[in-house]
Amino acid sequence: MEGPVEERLCGKMKIGCGLHRYNLKDVFTWSLLKTILMGQVLSLLICGTAVSCEYLTHAKVETPMLQSFLNYALLLFTYTTHLSTRTGDRNILQILKTNWWKYLGMAIADVEANYAVVKAYQFTTLTSIQLLDCFVIPVLMLLSWFFLKTRYRVIHFVAVAVCLLGVGAMVGADILAGRDQGSTSDVLLGDGLVLLSAVLYAISNMCQEHTVKNLSRVEFLGMMGLFGTLISGVQLVVLETRAVGEIKWDVHISMLFVVYTLCMYALYSFMPVVVKMTSATAVNLSLLTADLFSLFCGLFLFMYKFSALYIVSFVIITVGFIMFNAVPTYSVLPEEPAEASDDPEAQSSSDQLLLSADNDTQRTETLTANDTP
Repeated sequence: MEGPVEERLCGKMKIGCGLHRYNLKDVFTWSLLKTILMGQVLSLLICGTAVSCEYLTHAKVETPMLQSFLNYALLLFTYTTHLSTRTGDRNILQILKTNWWKYLGMAIADVEANYAVVKAYQFTTLTSIQLLDCFVIPVLMLLSWFFLKTRYRVIHFVAVAVCLLGVGAMVGADILAGRDQGSTSDVLLGDGLVLLSAVLYAISNMCQEHTVKNLSRVEFLGMMGLFGTLISGVQLVVLETRAVGEIKWDVHISMLFVVYTLCMYALYSFMPVVVKMTSATAVNLSLLTADLFSLFCGLFLFMYKFSALYIVSFVIITVGFIMFNAVPTYSVLPEEPAEASDDPEAQSSSDQLLLSADNDTQRTETLTANDTP
């Protein structure tokens, strides 16, 4: 009798986790490998921004709003210009008439999130920033649950816990290596800024996921470029006019600004592609390895001290990311009509998503009925 009982318990556990219809061949697919690789490309781009910022800091250049402004201006020059050439219902004038306030709010969240986390380095330590910045993941999952109607299984929560364990290993390695950089002038204020940036990033990422999956990547980036340029431009004039005037421009400083701007532009351009393939939560999990890439670069560029825990952390985060993407999430609501999207397959993918959810429910009910004596 123990055998059948154990099989029933295992079966119910697999159903709860969403694993009842998956084997290794279903999990380790080319799509998953592509998702992992694309996520690491995003991490490498963030690494590029971190390294260039490090060099700018060494050169006594601290102008986060100027750096953000250059990125948004480049988005404006490319994507907003492209959006202006559109005709039909989703042209730029129609978007501004109906949804300008939504994109304004999204841009405010994005600009202020970038500013708050950079400002936090003046008040708190790197360790606090690395730990508290992970707050974006549970906040994003909560927002996705209520506003995007995304539903997670047990395996997704376990995967997030595994990824956060990897972050803990990374922070432990930093402490052992003596790399607790940053300031301690006002730790409480600095930690509050990190938490604020995490909430704002979660809001921005949730809006990004909704826009790119239901409307289009070009619309998201075009509106982000337009409103991001306006907001960051105003803040640049108010907050950093003196700091910009004190920059001693040369080829080295100019190249650092170019590298930072191009990495940020590529990150903003490429991230919606990955978000559309997976989700904003999955992307943020993959970005947890960005600090590790920065550390590996720092071993050669800034003579950081190496610790084997960095490798352990990278492996743990990667395992958690694979676990999260092994079983897809689903939405309890259909996507917006396909005619509102640039992608003609949007409605088809929405129908397949709902059908998949219905099939999962039917399989669960069937297996449960079969287990009943």
